[in-house]
Amino acid sequence: MIATWAQIGYLISAVCFIVALKALSSPRSARTGNLLGAAGAVLAVVITFVAYKPDHLVPILIALLIGTVAGVVGSRRVQMTHMPQLVALFNGVGGGAAALVALIELGEVRDGQTIAAIATAFTILVGAISFSGSVVTFAKLQELMTTRPVTFPGLPVLFVAGLLGGIALSAWLVSDPRVWVGVLLCLVGLAVGVMLVLPVGGADVPIVISLLNAFTGLTVAAGGYVLGNSLLLIAGTLVGAAGTLLTKLMADAMGRSVFNILFGAVRGGSTLGAGTASERPVISGGAEDVAILLGYAQRVIIVPGYGLAVAQAQHTLRDLVEELQARGVKVDYAIHPVAGRMPGHMNVLLAEAQVPYDQLREMDDINGDFKSTDVALVVGANDVVNPAARNSPSAPIYGMPILNADEAQRVIFLKRSMRPGFAGIENELLYDPRTTLLFGDARDSLTKLLAAVKNV
Repeated sequence: MIATWAQIGYLISAVCFIVALKALSSPRSARTGNLLGAAGAVLAVVITFVAYKPDHLVPILIALLIGTVAGVVGSRRVQMTHMPQLVALFNGVGGGAAALVALIELGEVRDGQTIAAIATAFTILVGAISFSGSVVTFAKLQELMTTRPVTFPGLPVLFVAGLLGGIALSAWLVSDPRVWVGVLLCLVGLAVGVMLVLPVGGADVPIVISLLNAFTGLTVAAGGYVLGNSLLLIAGTLVGAAGTLLTKLMADAMGRSVFNILFGAVRGGSTLGAGTASERPVISGGAEDVAILLGYAQRVIIVPGYGLAVAQAQHTLRDLVEELQARGVKVDYAIHPVAGRMPGHMNVLLAEAQVPYDQLREMDDINGDFKSTDVALVVGANDVVNPAARNSPSAPIYGMPILNADEAQRVIFLKRSMRPGFAGIENELLYDPRTTLLFGDARDSLTKLLAAVKNV
């Protein structure tokens, strides 16, 4: 039985996790929440070492050291554009670790311990799914493989067979908890995880990250039950609940169901379009032309997207906004829930450039302002302002709520080329007579634009 002081310490850690999760809901308190959650995790680890006095202490400490160094170096070096990939990897490692711990603990499960056996089987299966699915997600986001949905004849049959096989092996494991059955269950889970994520592509990939995160949380909670550790049970439940809610919210922001996101391609749909650049004529201009539009505007709304993160142009954009504000122009940033490659991607990116939080306005709050806006400046975004989401039932993003940039008096797009966005479909707004395109790297274009605005 764990000592009372250790239980109190675990309770403090759990409170840290709960308060941290609440703090992460706002950009103003997110950094504090992240630090509080990390402090709770460190406290929990220290308590575990002192209270349980684990065997094989030296190998454990070496593993902790390796993991700490890898985590610190990886987190500090990762670019903001690659943050979703890092999240996917961290999530996969969590699910894989839970599955391995459950396999190790399988030898301690005795006949008659039905609930413990069920929790163990669940942790092995779902943890393996989360691990392999997260690895495939990482490969898609890192472009180590195609970002388009991958399907082949017989995939639905294999997927269903894998699920049924996993359930059958889980039932076998509960009735006869043998290690080799657990290993076989783990292998089936790995295969199911791969088949779950392969058919997902385009802008749906970040939603799958959130779903797999929920899976990992649930496996950690089940692992907490297997180990008799209340803190793991609480932490896993928090992660599972948060991941599930986030998945639902992101799916709603895309205007589609989670089932359609996961299995739309298998059923004959697609989360991507053609993905080819168009040769249709557009209106393009130079920095001086765009500077005149911005310099004499009274109201400007900035729509940031993934291209802003790729170019690392957030600081230059902030400087441009400050210059416009010094000239009396009212400027806000319109933040779409799924802009970028993960939830809150644009918020984090702009916070890094110290953009005031009150300038970051969510889609539902700012959409009504576009009609009274002189210029909508779209920087590296495409799908989140694509009218096809409203007007084209055949489009893969049809039904997705978008920012109403097309309602502004003038629209300016900063783009590298005419290649479509992540969803792989054309944006008719690019060909609107009210739209001007400024081609080039976002940071280079914004630097030129800033200099031109100062001369207006």
